[in-house]
Amino acid sequence: MGSQLPEPITPAGRDGLAAILERPRDTVVALDFDGTLAEIVPDPEQARAHPGAVPAIAALAPRVASVAVLTGRPVGVAVRYGGFAGVPGLEHLVVLGHYGAERWDAVSGTVDAPAPHPGVAAVRAELPGFLDSLGAWEGIWIEEKGRAVAVHTRRAADPQAAFDALREPVAELAARHGLIVEPGRLVLELRPPGVDKGVALFEYVREHQAGAVLYAGDDLGDLAAYAAVEKLRSDGVPGLLLCSGSAEIPELAERADVLLPGPAEVVAYLAALAERLPRP
Repeated sequence: MGSQLPEPITPAGRDGLAAILERPRDTVVALDFDGTLAEIVPDPEQARAHPGAVPAIAALAPRVASVAVLTGRPVGVAVRYGGFAGVPGLEHLVVLGHYGAERWDAVSGTVDAPAPHPGVAAVRAELPGFLDSLGAWEGIWIEEKGRAVAVHTRRAADPQAAFDALREPVAELAARHGLIVEPGRLVLELRPPGVDKGVALFEYVREHQAGAVLYAGDDLGDLAAYAAVEKLRSDGVPGLLLCSGSAEIPELAERADVLLPGPAEVVAYLAALAERLPRP
């Protein structure tokens, strides 16, 4: 008998889980990285997937249509920090980086990506002086993300106050260069418009003609993916929404079907789901 799975708290979630269990080979499983497969840490460069993440995904991937890691990070970073390259069983894994702008396929190891937005380079050059003019340097850290730039406040003396103070001026800076700001857990990411996790997830599910979808996320940037699953449900595609670290982002938790404390529990859920599904 397979492991027990937490019962979804919503009717739509129960329908989604039932569809996944009945038709796993028609199911797309999509997973955020930071906060979902990896713990949130003060220095994003130190983030690594939970030790059980790769074994759980390797057990699950051959049993479903596809597993996609959907992240704001560059695909190269996500693949490296996740430890996804060269792992038996991950042939059905795809990493969609920069909110879907980049794509890495585990089978070929190749990356597909469009040309970078010129506004990102302009913002990257302007940000240090811009933050200095606001007197906002202490504890503030700029993360270079290739096709995006992120401003972190987690190291500030009062991280939330610094985040709140920077949100409006950073949004104005982004707008001047044709970018948008994606807020997250004490981070403001400046990136090109028109690409988000919702668009990427919806297109990926349609590409696979999936009959069911599971999405797991933890942050405000995952709201667009939640909306995509809700849209797919309205189109007749059952979906299941997992929330990692439910206490921190109530906007996500109130729309989730399954609430999980953090990455360790998400990984345990994926492993339990794999046990419930037939071997390929």
